[in-house]
Amino acid sequence: MDFLRPATLGEALALKAERDDAVPIAGGTDVMVELNFDHRRPAALLDLTRIGELAEWSTSDGHVRLGAGVPYTRVITELGERLPGLAMASRTVGSPQIRNRGTVGGNLGAASPAGDTHPVLLATGAEVEVASVRGTRRIPASEFYTGVKRNALAPDELITAIRLPVASGGEQFAKVGTRNAMVIAVCSFAIVLRPGYVGAAIGSAAPTPRRAAEAERLLATELPWDSAAPLPEDLGRRFGELVAGAAEPIDDVRGSAGYRTHALSVLARRALTWAWNDYRKRGERACA
Repeated sequence: MDFLRPATLGEALALKAERDDAVPIAGGTDVMVELNFDHRRPAALLDLTRIGELAEWSTSDGHVRLGAGVPYTRVITELGERLPGLAMASRTVGSPQIRNRGTVGGNLGAASPAGDTHPVLLATGAEVEVASVRGTRRIPASEFYTGVKRNALAPDELITAIRLPVASGGEQFAKVGTRNAMVIAVCSFAIVLRPGYVGAAIGSAAPTPRRAAEAERLLATELPWDSAAPLPEDLGRRFGELVAGAAEPIDDVRGSAGYRTHALSVLARRALTWAWNDYRKRGERACA
């Protein structure tokens, strides 16, 4: 196995163009597990840890550009106010050691249906920035996941950043597992409420992470947007049913399809209530 260690993004893209069989590695929290268990034996590893620009983030035009190499710990400590939903999901990833190493870019590259950050990226309407020697392009998160552990990257492309809107309403993430962290989600859910926008997405309950479009449309038309009223109970129940209906779960060692369907309905109702309360509080502060 060859070990390629570029010092700049340009070098990395050139190497990836020459060796499209090279597997990128940064935190290594997914790749090294596969190597250690001999589930994967790539011809080459492309080490991205020396490329400083991948570990930076910036804000412009109401969006955060999050470098693909920024670890979860920094998302939590540095971006909790700007990206609360992503910070919530990041807190549930693995142990402190894993959060210190693992990255959102790595989560995207693995494209596991159970990846913790995927529902948040979908619900926020994030875009994935990818690059090659041919140039740079943005892929909407809704088009990025193409199958179980498959994504829309071309063989010569690398993930360079993720572009997410700065929070302007309510954002929540929740997952079901045997523990809050250090566990693969049985199912997960994210919701985003901001003026004129609803995003709701599920994880670990279908071949790919996916948005719950019918549930989003329900809230868009029936939430009391201009009111400080509590969430109508019946609306929460119907929303949970539509979220569960968007799933395509399976039975596996972590849980049955029936359990996942029920759990998603409960998660969706709870997360909607929390997000609506956050949305109302932001409105009250804006009017104060």
